[in-house]
Amino acid sequence: MTKIKRMIKNNWTLNEIRDIYNEPLLELIYRAATVHREYNDTAEVQVCTLLSIKTGGCPEDCAYCPQAARYHTDITVQSLMQTNDVLAYAQKAKDAGSTRFCMGAAWREVRDNKDFDRVLDMVKSVNELGMEVCCTLGMLNDEQAKKLADAGLHAYNHNLDTSSEYYNEIITTRTYDDRLHTLDNVRKAGITVCCGGIIGLGETHEDRIKMLHTLSTLPEHPESVPINALVRIKGTPLENNPKVDIWDMVRMIATARILMPATMVRLSAGRTEMSVSEQALCFMAGANSIFAGDKLLTTPNPSFEEDNAMFALLGLKPREAFKGAAISEVERDYATTNDHALQEMRSGL
Repeated sequence: MTKIKRMIKNNWTLNEIRDIYNEPLLELIYRAATVHREYNDTAEVQVCTLLSIKTGGCPEDCAYCPQAARYHTDITVQSLMQTNDVLAYAQKAKDAGSTRFCMGAAWREVRDNKDFDRVLDMVKSVNELGMEVCCTLGMLNDEQAKKLADAGLHAYNHNLDTSSEYYNEIITTRTYDDRLHTLDNVRKAGITVCCGGIIGLGETHEDRIKMLHTLSTLPEHPESVPINALVRIKGTPLENNPKVDIWDMVRMIATARILMPATMVRLSAGRTEMSVSEQALCFMAGANSIFAGDKLLTTPNPSFEEDNAMFALLGLKPREAFKGAAISEVERDYATTNDHALQEMRSGL
């Protein structure tokens, strides 16, 4: 088993994170790249595919989202897909090189009904393909999380989006604590956590630092942290926001990598507005996961062919499914029997 060189830290202070975030950019990239090399295979990138299995008509008021029913966007409301159609899409994604398949439904929360039963069938079916299965379905309670875990769900995505202080400027139909409560239910069910945020919402650098502080001081770091650049959609309140600067993306990714060394840091939404060289900087700064395929739910995304060409140019390769899961299970076993032994294992003693 590969030994982790330094103990992962969950008690970062805001001042420590500010100091890291505000380092001179080239020094920050170098530091993040060093940490990345210590904890991860820098030639590997997790390739994920995200499918909208139920589109539009969401009652939430997330200011960035084209699927909110209250905004006048070009989204056509579609009912929940059939399991066989989802399975065919997942197989296509696997054949193209994806190892994680994510399913998103434009729901405020999971409800115990026939639609949720169908989602559970989808999870079981995709899991049988040997892919990591992820869902993002809105809020869920502990019993619903357990049902997803029993169906074979590997990961659940529920983003914080921004800092708790700025949150109400972007979303008023659910609270920050609602999001944290869902994350807690996911964790207790034994499902890995995928949780990140969006930059370009009009937030300050301090808001970004505070969001990273929340993520990096959770009892366990999220196994995956997506860093999204706002995709400006006509008809949403944020349609006229300025384009996110690539250096802001690099700074966020580098800081996240230093704070959460073993986490998959995903270069997520906004890649269509980034050149290959700009994406390469993000990989150098510690990003090791992307979404592949023509769409991220309803927004544009580079095609498999474009990403394959980029991987060939940069010497990158897709990460195998479930890599690192065995170490997590061993750590969990240690945690229940011998906390001191766990710390020794993590620190490489």
